[in-house]
Amino acid sequence: MIPLEGLGPLLPEHISEFVVGIALFALIWFVVAKKIVPMFEDTYAKRAEAITGGMERAEIAQKEAQTALEEYKAQLASAREEAAKIRDEARAQAAQIAAEIKQQAADEAARLVESAKTQIEAERSLAVRSLRGEIGGLATELAGKIVGESLADDAAAQRTVDRFLAELESEKV
Repeated sequence: MIPLEGLGPLLPEHISEFVVGIALFALIWFVVAKKIVPMFEDTYAKRAEAITGGMERAEIAQKEAQTALEEYKAQLASAREEAAKIRDEARAQAAQIAAEIKQQAADEAARLVESAKTQIEAERSLAVRSLRGEIGGLATELAGKIVGESLADDAAAQRTVDRFLAELESEKV
């Protein structure tokens, strides 16, 4: 036990001071235990609850963010697939359009070739008729010079020239 003489100035002079001190200590302890400690415990519980609730809300928010991220990634993948599909369709349409343009160009070229052939044939026929007339005239004139008479008006001379030209054409073919 602590010797009372070692307390120095803390040593009460009267026992009543000691009893009053203990009574006041008990009163203060009782007030603190019944009023102040429950307020501290209530505040502590509220803060602990707020922290726990905050952590739970943070976990929920993190899960929601993760879900939103997964949805975003799925939408992004879907958009990429759709873009690829659109690009493929555009390529197919471009190939189809190119094929149609090539076919139209080929058809136009064939039409132009056919038109040119028809025009050439018409010009050839015109040239053949013109040459027949000139050759017939020259042949008649030459025959007239050889015979010494004019054969230009004679129908028989014209038939002879036509028969000669027909024989030439049949030999050519």
